[in-house]
Amino acid sequence: MSLRVGVLGCADIALRRIGPALAALPETTVAAVAGRSPGRAAEFARAFDCAATDYSGLLARDDVDAVYLPLPPGLHFTWTRAALLAGKHVLVEKPLTPTSAEARELADLALARGLVLRENFMFLHHRQHHVVRQAVRDGVLGAVRSLSAEFSIPPRPDGDIRYDPALAGGALVDLGGYPIRLAQYLLGDGLTVLGAELTTDPDRGVDLRGVVTLAGDGVTADLRFHLGGAYTNEYTVAGDRRSVHVARAFTPPADFEPELRLSDGERLVAPAQDQVLAAVAAFASACAAPNARRERGRLARSVRTTELLDAVRGAGLTPAPR
Repeated sequence: MSLRVGVLGCADIALRRIGPALAALPETTVAAVAGRSPGRAAEFARAFDCAATDYSGLLARDDVDAVYLPLPPGLHFTWTRAALLAGKHVLVEKPLTPTSAEARELADLALARGLVLRENFMFLHHRQHHVVRQAVRDGVLGAVRSLSAEFSIPPRPDGDIRYDPALAGGALVDLGGYPIRLAQYLLGDGLTVLGAELTTDPDRGVDLRGVVTLAGDGVTADLRFHLGGAYTNEYTVAGDRRSVHVARAFTPPADFEPELRLSDGERLVAPAQDQVLAAVAAFASACAAPNARRERGRLARSVRTTELLDAVRGAGLTPAPR
């Protein structure tokens, strides 16, 4: 039976990307949508031929098996917790929560109730990163020494939620999690924060850019992110024999042919892939056959990401989200 998903929040990513993926896959369907604005919810519902309701109403519906939650990060804890208590599986936009204490509480709750809770870092489902990780493990680069990664986007319009400290806005939460999670994926979970520098906009009260250095087991990761810079999303993994560079790392279009260039002129081969479809399909598969051991491992990595976000704030002298 198709997984019946309720969309809790009418964010642009839900309308343009996740909603169409849920509708396109045979294993998922959009059952209902909830919004703060009845008009916005009704517009979304017409696009996907589903019911429109409010947040609490969606969680009470018997025809909703799982919830996709694209709300601002500052609301992730409250509504993810409510969805889990209502007995729903949850796919929540990244990061799971802005802080590790909240993330641990949600992870414990999901595991105790036998529910799937996934953090929607879609780039992890693209095969180009699987190819790079396999090259790292196979010694194609020699002994890996470093990772350099950057994710930056142009300024957003005034009033954008990313500039609202009450909603856990800022570059670290919105962008910094990507290179941090990439470093975990390629270099392992034993990384710690060696240093960090965050630049905060005094008028808005949120950080706009940052530089983070992670270290562990003979490797370092130099990570940069900028809310208000030239669009950049790329990384390089360097070993003692050669390196590999990955362009369009975090948000490649579905038809993008990855360019995995080795420093000696060779290339690693990876196919084009729709990472949105892949992420949604993986969530549906996990909900169809929940596996406690698998979910415990995935949640541990998500919690570790939030622990690193906390450590970056400490090193960068930026307060935790309110």
